[in-house]
Amino acid sequence: MSCRLRILIADDHPIVRSGLRQVLTEAGVAEIGEAATPQEALDLSRQGKWDAVILDLGLPGRGGLEVLKDLKAEQPKRPILVLSMHAEDQYAIRALRAGASGYLTKEAASDKLLEALDKITSGGRYISPALAERLADALGSDASQPLHASLSDREFEVMRLIAAGKTVGEIADVLSLSVKTVSSYRARILQKTGLKNNAELMRYALQNQLTDDDA
Repeated sequence: MSCRLRILIADDHPIVRSGLRQVLTEAGVAEIGEAATPQEALDLSRQGKWDAVILDLGLPGRGGLEVLKDLKAEQPKRPILVLSMHAEDQYAIRALRAGASGYLTKEAASDKLLEALDKITSGGRYISPALAERLADALGSDASQPLHASLSDREFEVMRLIAAGKTVGEIADVLSLSVKTVSSYRARILQKTGLKNNAELMRYALQNQLTDDDA
């Protein structure tokens, strides 16, 4: 990997940022920026000529997928490596569709970060061999798709927040939406998934590992 790279890290956990910075520093990366919130990520992205962004999907406030879309809208050619505590099969496809150049779980970051950055800054995409195999197996097979696969990215974020026990009002504050809009998203989520209420939704989300401590 080129030592002249300039990398922006967007993650709200200081310990995670410190660990990533250490890996990048030891690799000789020329410049490293750090952002802890979606707004900081957007501001620093505009200010610097970064070669790549490492983006945590669990940033507080707005959904990580929305932040990803904003970053790509402003700098469409800049590669973004999504970092997440979620298993690949839960978020990777959505992240790639939203414009990510790669997807890496936090569990694998210490071993695979440099390899992933090298791949995406060279114009390629990075996913693990295991995910590539699962994607190949899933081609042309809609029957095996989980219920939440039919949800839009915003509906998916609302579902996760409901599953985390947040009220409609709290979700409205987190996502900067009106209570009415969040209620409409909830209704569409239940209609698309066939789930009957919040209790069933929470149970489904837990079974499919769609919630985390950051939600």
